Amino acid sequence: MTDEQHEYATFAPGEANAAHPARYWHDLPDGRIQCDLCPRECRLRDGQRGFCFVRMREGDRLVLATYGRSSGFCIDPIEKKPLGHFYPGSGVLSFGTAGCNLGCRFCQNWDITKSRETDRLMDQASPERIAEVAAQEGCRSVAFTYNDPVIFLEYAVDVAEACHDRGLQTVAVTAGYVHPEPRRELFAAMDAANVDLKGFSDEFYLQLTGGHLRPVLDALVHLRTETHTWFEITTLLIPGQNDSDAELREMCRWVLAELGPDVPHHFTAFHPDHRMRDIPPTPLSTLVRAREIALEEGLRHVYTGNAPHPDGEVTCCTGCGAAVIERDRYRVLAYRLDADGRCGTCRTPLAGRFAEAADDFGPRRIPIRIAR
Repeated sequence: MTDEQHEYATFAPGEANAAHPARYWHDLPDGRIQCDLCPRECRLRDGQRGFCFVRMREGDRLVLATYGRSSGFCIDPIEKKPLGHFYPGSGVLSFGTAGCNLGCRFCQNWDITKSRETDRLMDQASPERIAEVAAQEGCRSVAFTYNDPVIFLEYAVDVAEACHDRGLQTVAVTAGYVHPEPRRELFAAMDAANVDLKGFSDEFYLQLTGGHLRPVLDALVHLRTETHTWFEITTLLIPGQNDSDAELREMCRWVLAELGPDVPHHFTAFHPDHRMRDIPPTPLSTLVRAREIALEEGLRHVYTGNAPHPDGEVTCCTGCGAAVIERDRYRVLAYRLDADGRCGTCRTPLAGRFAEAADDFGPRRIPIRIAR
């Protein structure tokens, strides 16, 4: 879609009075300003919103309309992000805002990511207040999730700083659709990330997300080569769209060559939603087959999700093969690692971030209100 064809939404006078100055934009010769946050590079006249709907032009500047505002806060198990090698069993204070910079037809959180009613965001909270409540509730980390933290980067980075001041970890759940400079700032503030690798063809990305594959691959390579951020990958398998053996093998070979064998990969089941309600749910056999292909191609830690499959929930030692973490979905049943993440049997280190013992938050999901 060309800039001329893109119909940017406008906002009412005074609507963005409390908006926060945004970073990553520049002026254009024709009087518009260009947002440089992500590859969409939205070009805006006064009163227009970008594709994400939350980054807007107000006068001669770009602003973020959702700074300090959330669609809700919950305490989740870290396994739900999903992260399997990042302080297993721990609770994570999770929140998102509204909007998204991709247009996935299969979005499972479309009520949040496609929201056009930012005034309905439920909770308002400062970065310091979020960190304070996370510490009070015994959470080990705070996650930016439900929608993509890329589009509320300024808020996410400020919350991360407040969390680190209190000794808390930070987690980004993201599609990785971001330009290099803001990418560096975002991931430098994150202790862990789960990146959605939605498929492995540019055709899939263009037709079903409105984006492109290359920026996501670049984000993954950046995480591997230029950060200390622990990261894992999730691929939602959609029947007939991104689940062929050939595409799965190509994806896994790329992951092995560019990221290494120890990056955990989660294959999860699709359910009909948003604009793809005519596609059937992913059968368990597809998840099992994807896991088998990934293991055959040399990936060491491959998991399945959104469907019962005990073999796809266990973490095994890469040295002796012993089960070092056993799970029942979001509950840790057994944990056989020391504080350095070494196998209790053969002392081989497991890739990830670990404590001496797993936490016991369990499968609960606890909604909370934190605004004062």
